[in-house]
Amino acid sequence: MMTGPMTESTPSTVLKRTPLHDLHVALGAKMVPFAGFDMPVTYPAGIGAEHKAVRERVGVFDVSHMGEFEVTGPDRNAFVQRVTCNDVAALKTGQAQYSGLLTEQGTFVDDCLVYRFDDKVMLVVNASNITKDWEHIVAQKGGANVRLRDISDETALLAIQGPNAVALLAALTPVAVDDIPYYHFTSGTVAGSQCFISRTGYTGEDGFELYSRAADATKLWAAITGRGAEPCGLGARDTLRLEAGLPLYGNDIDDTTTPLEAGLNFIVKLDKSAPFTGQATLKRQKLEGVKRRLVGFRVTEPRLVARHGFDVSLGGRKVDIVRSGTVTPTVNAAIGTTYLPVAQAKPGTKITIDVRGRPAPAEVVKLPFVPHRTKR
Repeated sequence: MMTGPMTESTPSTVLKRTPLHDLHVALGAKMVPFAGFDMPVTYPAGIGAEHKAVRERVGVFDVSHMGEFEVTGPDRNAFVQRVTCNDVAALKTGQAQYSGLLTEQGTFVDDCLVYRFDDKVMLVVNASNITKDWEHIVAQKGGANVRLRDISDETALLAIQGPNAVALLAALTPVAVDDIPYYHFTSGTVAGSQCFISRTGYTGEDGFELYSRAADATKLWAAITGRGAEPCGLGARDTLRLEAGLPLYGNDIDDTTTPLEAGLNFIVKLDKSAPFTGQATLKRQKLEGVKRRLVGFRVTEPRLVARHGFDVSLGGRKVDIVRSGTVTPTVNAAIGTTYLPVAQAKPGTKITIDVRGRPAPAEVVKLPFVPHRTKR
């Protein structure tokens, strides 16, 4: 879950900084404006090396720009049940789920993670959508007996990802981290700092996300990199998540697309105990059938790369744009995503990408582009 694409800010924009900003600069990171923050896109080793580190060993990402909302009070579970499309009632304490905040039209306001605690629920949202999401949630409060807090600025978030993530983290905490199931979390100390330790990630690899106080971020980063984790920026995060077929808000999903069109049916619980925003529209869409679906493709012409926004044609007619697209290190080819009519949204379908005036042939392939290696 990451907001994109990376874009330049206007000269008048005042960029926010994560608690680790100065450290990234000291490490020689290339800093870029992203979602209102000054963020590291890559370090001197380069995107390819960082990507490889996560696929083969372990890397660490500063994703403290993400937003966190805390919901407390007697009606907290019922309230979050109403504002998200997945089933909060199915969560036990210590479990998390991928979900969505939707419009009445069933399209995405944002995608999010929902964490259920004993006494609260936490929503994790995309950085560029924090203000929009907050307003969307507050507007639905009504008479619910809940207290809403935006704790984004006081929360740091580090992602430790890769096949060596368990061994690295186990050396820094008394918590039995390998016993934490996928999409579960627990509380404990890491390198002496209190954290929520979540077995989640955005790379397709095994790993953890550590939520801590902002003041503890530098200490945690030093301990994690001191154990051999490679610092990784937003560039590698994007190539890793694309290979893993994970959607990016602003590209693959947005306020014009529904979860059913995006192939995210598993986060939509149309029969859950309480109605949610966008439910009626999605029930109708499921009954009638979606008209398009998100697919992955591979460019078959060497040296041509499909980028976000390039036109996509089917049988000589434009049907969409490239939603996400680049060359990724593990696949070692130009890959991407787009929406196609349902009848053609299947492996083997031939499409054409307009690469700056040059027609690039491509073929629909099954998602994800690389297998997930998360703990099940």
